[in-house]
Amino acid sequence: MSDEQVKQALTEKRNRIMNRAKRLIWVTFQREGIHCYPAAATDPNLTDVSFLASPHRHIFHFKVSVEVFHNDRDIEFIQFKRYLENLYQGTLDLNNKSCEMISDDLYNAIAERYSNRHIEISVSEDNENGATIQYNLTTPSQNIVI
Repeated sequence: MSDEQVKQALTEKRNRIMNRAKRLIWVTFQREGIHCYPAAATDPNLTDVSFLASPHRHIFHFKVSVEVFHNDRDIEFIQFKRYLENLYQGTLDLNNKSCEMISDDLYNAIAERYSNRHIEISVSEDNENGATIQYNLTTPSQNIVI
């Protein structure tokens, strides 16, 4: 294969990769919330963090990514962020919800409005500790056509 053919093959490969790439936009926002972890009061493995059983305050930080289907964005950043922020009003009363549970609730709201898209949500407490969940449509059991 000549140098020119190698160069052409590499260019074609890059173009294939670029054309098939998964595109995601992401936004961030934060909300004040109160929650607790009731099991911390009774689980012997959690005695050093038993204080978490009482309601306590955090600033919950969110990073939400959603799949878009072209480079001219079929979901606009600012509009998506406003939509998400409007889902939460005032101080959040989260009861015993973990970051993962908050993420699942948010996923349900987003998927109802923006269906059949890969969505990734990170929720953290005070931007220190948190969880990320990938709601991935390419997993065979999740690729259900309705």
